[in-house]
Amino acid sequence: MNQASDYQLFWDNGKKMADTFDVPRVRSDSTSTTASQSSSSRQILRQRLAQLLVCLDDLSSDDEANEEVSRTLDEAFYLCGKCTNRESFRLHMVTWNVGTAEPPADVRSLLQLDLQPATDLFVIGLQEVNATPVRYISDLISEDTWSHLLMDTLAPMGYIKVTSVRMQGLLLILFAKQVHLPFIRDIQSTYTRTGLFGYWGNKGGVSVRFSFYGHMLCFLNCHLAAHMNYALQRMDEFEYILDMQDFDMYNTPRVLDHKVVFWFGDLNFRIADHGMHFLRSSINNGRFNLLWDRDQLTMMKKKEPILQEFEEGPLSFKPTYKFDRFSETYDTRALRTWFGFIGKKRKPAWTDRILWRIKPKAIEPEDENRSTSSSLSDDDEYPIKVTQDMYTCDVSYGVSDHKPVIAAFNLEMKKKVETPLVTLTVEGYWSADGDATFTYAILENFESSTWDWIGLYKTGFKSASDYSAFAWVKDDEVAANGEVVTVQMSKNELPLLAGDYILGYFSTNMQTLIAFSPTFQILESQQAVTEGLAPQNINGHEK
Repeated sequence: MNQASDYQLFWDNGKKMADTFDVPRVRSDSTSTTASQSSSSRQILRQRLAQLLVCLDDLSSDDEANEEVSRTLDEAFYLCGKCTNRESFRLHMVTWNVGTAEPPADVRSLLQLDLQPATDLFVIGLQEVNATPVRYISDLISEDTWSHLLMDTLAPMGYIKVTSVRMQGLLLILFAKQVHLPFIRDIQSTYTRTGLFGYWGNKGGVSVRFSFYGHMLCFLNCHLAAHMNYALQRMDEFEYILDMQDFDMYNTPRVLDHKVVFWFGDLNFRIADHGMHFLRSSINNGRFNLLWDRDQLTMMKKKEPILQEFEEGPLSFKPTYKFDRFSETYDTRALRTWFGFIGKKRKPAWTDRILWRIKPKAIEPEDENRSTSSSLSDDDEYPIKVTQDMYTCDVSYGVSDHKPVIAAFNLEMKKKVETPLVTLTVEGYWSADGDATFTYAILENFESSTWDWIGLYKTGFKSASDYSAFAWVKDDEVAANGEVVTVQMSKNELPLLAGDYILGYFSTNMQTLIAFSPTFQILESQQAVTEGLAPQNINGHEK
């Protein structure tokens, strides 16, 4: 084989390898990559690299290109190996304007709990939750009815409420599998009012940001200005919310600094120009595409640079507003006159939306003195791929004049952190007949506090506050790394009846549970038998 043909083969295979690496950012209409497809792609990549190595062996050892080729191959192999460490996580999102209604009896179909693989994160954004003064104060004390229903539904499935933020009728809640909680860190939330010139919270945005295995995610739930003619005001409100919201994080102080941002809620964009008859005819015939080009949000994306950075799945479902309550029929209200004003039926519209944005790569300035050897940035070394698997509405729910919108995503990433901050160990047998002992040790530096505490949780618990008992951590000073601290929990605090429990370390500064012990059993106490709370066992027979 001559050198010219060597280079030609090298070039051809190099192009193939480049095609393999050049995976574009997932578009809104793309489907998820299955495990078998991912495995096949990695196998093809290895084959291409092997072919390039054969070409390299055939080249003259004196060839000046050898060093550059070797370096390129080293980077390719590095990327190939990195791909094998990527993991996928399922995210399920819901946005619903509930119109001040009480929740329905069952939300299992809304959360799609029977789907496999199981969801890792649930993010639910509600608008117009009942926020009358008395009700709002009551909800602040003991949670609102929607949160209670969601916790009661998800807790038995192993999901824990991580955090929530509320601003009058706007509510944003995050749930996660217990196994993920030690790696959900740096949780912060904020809110921005836009109603009544920024003084009233009936409109605006609430957001939650956190680090998920080291990747910075932000969720922004908005309720923007209503009515057909206020599209520009909605855009102004969105930009105002982005400008006003900030976080006490050095690397992600603003919403758009995060690696992935999900923007959702009752954005209130309408379908312009078309008359009622054409709208309903197109909807009834399932020809939603005839309405896309007059959707105000779609139209705004063509001229607003900030919107062009956001992606959205195809609107292949019925417009979600406005319905008669407890029906699948669009607004049929009769015309009524109030003080000289004539009411009118609302045109159907896709007011309720879920979009996402992957942070664009920064453009590196050209520098003549910069070394020719390339270095991988954090985004290159730890990329995150977002794929939307589903985008639809559930018309079966009728408590509101809006239908809930559901989106399911696959987040593919390499974990940046895999070590918990704290380890918890249960010592000996536990029973209310005697004091119990456990130990904890700090494995990595974090902003610990003497106000941190360890809670005792019954399996299937709902949130960090749903503990059966708790004990403060070392109370005189913050424990040092690696130091094993022994803590006792009084027998008077322990449950009398037997059951499966778990210990959880709550960080006051991080406002979340950051470590768990293995599940263990608390034995039935003699006091429970004495007080008649449990049957007495005599000669193998319960009495």
